[in-house]
Amino acid sequence: MKIEAPLWRAIAIFRVVALGYAAVLIARNHSAYQHPLGGGAVLAVMAGWTGVAIEIFRDPARRRWPFLAADLGIAVLCLLATGLVETQANLAGGSANLSSSWVAAPVLAWAVQGGKRWGITAAVLISLADFGLRGLYAGHLSQTTFNGTVLLLMAGMVVGHMAKLARVAETRLAHAIALETATRERERLARDIHDSVLQVLALVQRRGGELGGEAAELGRLAGDQEAALRSLIGTPAASVEPGEADLRLLLSPHSSSSVSVATPATP
Repeated sequence: MKIEAPLWRAIAIFRVVALGYAAVLIARNHSAYQHPLGGGAVLAVMAGWTGVAIEIFRDPARRRWPFLAADLGIAVLCLLATGLVETQANLAGGSANLSSSWVAAPVLAWAVQGGKRWGITAAVLISLADFGLRGLYAGHLSQTTFNGTVLLLMAGMVVGHMAKLARVAETRLAHAIALETATRERERLARDIHDSVLQVLALVQRRGGELGGEAAELGRLAGDQEAALRSLIGTPAASVEPGEADLRLLLSPHSSSSVSVATPATP
């Protein structure tokens, strides 16, 4: 849908900004790493995958679950790589992961694609990886870890809910535009028919009744056709909720030269 395009562009921008923030942290802390070159390697992986993700985001046909699953997997691996690069003392002290806020990008992507449930699922998976990392190398979970988990869960829930609302709003807008277009076309046809065909049929009906005989039968047929045309151009557009029926659509076909059906303007 068109409404999703700005959301995916926003995620792409977030990836670039988060990558820049992670690069600043790695550059600032690389001298304190157990394996300084490892930090650069992880940053290179994140940068390369960011470029791939941005390119894929441009094509709706490629924004599918296989790619989103790979996206989440790479984010988890970059997060877990912190245990190989950072020292145990730094991890115990609550130092940030190498990926920092970059790991939130898959959560946002899952939320936009599948809604808040899938966004929360991605947030839980990343949080479990973070918990495992801290528990294995640091021996405990810091307040910073819990705060990051809460933020990930909130991001997945809020963005997923907003994406769902945006889709519903777009669907309703498309329905309203289609209904308005159909109504305008019906009104245009009604004006044309009323100014020409209906007047001729009404004249034939009236003159046939005055002349009598076969002309009266012709007039009666003209009257039936006039009633049928009036019913056709006056049939209201269906705009009811699923499971409901507009009685106007059921009653209008019963109008004829001897039966006039009057209905309200709404279902």
